[in-house]
Amino acid sequence: MKQQITAEAAKLTEDIKKDAADLYWLAYLLTGNCDVSIGIAADSAVFDDPKDPFFTDWMGAWRRRLAIAKALNTIHDKLADSKSRTEQAHFHGSAMPRNWLPNPDVTKADIEKALLAIDVFPRAALLLLVFEGIPMPDVATLLSADAALLKKAQAIGASELAVNLAGLGQEAG
Repeated sequence: MKQQITAEAAKLTEDIKKDAADLYWLAYLLTGNCDVSIGIAADSAVFDDPKDPFFTDWMGAWRRRLAIAKALNTIHDKLADSKSRTEQAHFHGSAMPRNWLPNPDVTKADIEKALLAIDVFPRAALLLLVFEGIPMPDVATLLSADAALLKKAQAIGASELAVNLAGLGQEAG
């Protein structure tokens, strides 16, 4: 019985660490600031009741939402400036081709570097719409933007991500 409790505690500890690391990375990708992201992840990490999976899942989703809201709030001014640049941008390209795949040797660090090289508004639109799968109306509220601007920002972000990842592949090769 004691071994089972110890094993459950160890698993819970690992789950909490993984969740905190995921929240940190998401906040870091949104803000580009390590210190702020550590604080957001720490503030968002809360203990769940492992006996109630519904509550655990529900709280996990809310933690993610709270971390996103906190991250966006910390970069409010940068988002506004970037949003203005995105509105003025003349983007006639397209998002990544449907059959585009990154080099299989791309690492998490490569993805991070490629994403952080994108201006903050298109990066946030890409992260929230594509990577997080948040519905357009919710992202429109979070980023105070209409759907047309978000689609433009997402396309810019996706295009720049593809270019950045291709550039990383050329550096290694």
